[in-house]
Amino acid sequence: MEFKTHLQLAVDYCGSQKALADKIGITQPGVSFLLHEAKNISAELAIAIERATDCMVTRGDLRPDIFGPAPSKSVEAA
Repeated sequence: MEFKTHLQLAVDYCGSQKALADKIGITQPGVSFLLHEAKNISAELAIAIERATDCMVTRGDLRPDIFGPAPSKSVEAA
């Protein structure tokens, strides 16, 4: 999945572009720009989104080129 798909998941998790923007310290138009026009996001924003979504969307989801692929979210049976 490309980062925009993960970013939309973050918006959905937070409830709105404005809610995500408030949690990560940017404006709602900034989130809209990231969703519709940006080619990538900064490492700092990737970390902020990971925190804002309680790791539902990870920094690895958003920037695997920097942080490596996201770890598997599946839970193995013991």
